[in-house]
Amino acid sequence: MTRPRTTRVVCLVRRPAGEPLTTDFAVEERPLPPLGEGQLLVRNLYMSVDPSMRGRLESTEKHYTHNFTPGSPLDGRALGVVEESRCAAVPPGTYVRHQLGWRQRAVLDAADTDGAGRIDPRLAPLPTWLGLLGQTGFTAYVGLTRIAELRPGDTVLVSAAAGAVGTAAGQFARLLGAERVVGTAGGPDKCALLVKEFGYDAAADYRAEPVRDALARLAPDGIDVYFDNVGGEQLAAALHALRTGGRVALCGMMSQFGGDRPAGQRSADINQLIQAVLKRLTLRGFIVRDHDDLRPEFEQRVAGWLAEGRITARETVVDGLENAAGALLSLLGGGNVGKMLVRLAD
Repeated sequence: MTRPRTTRVVCLVRRPAGEPLTTDFAVEERPLPPLGEGQLLVRNLYMSVDPSMRGRLESTEKHYTHNFTPGSPLDGRALGVVEESRCAAVPPGTYVRHQLGWRQRAVLDAADTDGAGRIDPRLAPLPTWLGLLGQTGFTAYVGLTRIAELRPGDTVLVSAAAGAVGTAAGQFARLLGAERVVGTAGGPDKCALLVKEFGYDAAADYRAEPVRDALARLAPDGIDVYFDNVGGEQLAAALHALRTGGRVALCGMMSQFGGDRPAGQRSADINQLIQAVLKRLTLRGFIVRDHDDLRPEFEQRVAGWLAEGRITARETVVDGLENAAGALLSLLGGGNVGKMLVRLAD
């Protein structure tokens, strides 16, 4: 096989003026660097599309990693197969996870692959390694076990519950001993799916009624744990629903992006923080990469649940690098159930 000299990549053309558009992105051909000692040439098979990418499109740093640069390729988590290797520990044919997604092929250091590049597709289907067994599932696990310190008998609320982290968090909460699990999602179909497929006892459609009103009906005795992917109005509603001594795992703040909510309303949400004082609540933000010591426990436990058929892995898959920007916009508009992935082909 002749080694390719170029690869197709998705580049940021310009920073969005308001909500992102497909014209803010372009697929371009870029040269592949020569392979150095300890490096791999990887052909990507799947790449992750994540809500956190919205913040990385901004000009102001609001993120725990670097923002994207106009004129340069995007990046993100991906899974691929090694085509060429200059590292004896990772031979050709090995499946690897890494951070150079949003391109057909990538040259990377073997040290930059997860676990020295060892992914066994016999243990779980490949997409699962970017979803339930990947960073999104790990985020849900860390948030529930270490950050919120979930206890048997807790009532748990999860926002954005039909997304990748949310579908994992609801199922994990149940398996970790929660007595009642409630989620929020946009639209009746997603709410029904949460109950039917993902182990939720009830779901609130935030588009149909205020979350605070829904919680008064669905969790009348209050909640013990809130797993927050949204912030804003939903966080404010959860603060009122939390019992004394409740815990909040602050995972994401998607309500902070887009700028479509009036400043006065955002200020009103912040003013609800007095509830944290009155109820002696614990609110703890976290970045999942700070908790890699939990990863072996997570992978062993969740792989076991998968093998036993106790949890469901669900992905929304879009085909083709040329459709990747559309997949991101669809994700930001709530067009996914479970993990959003792009499947690549030569």
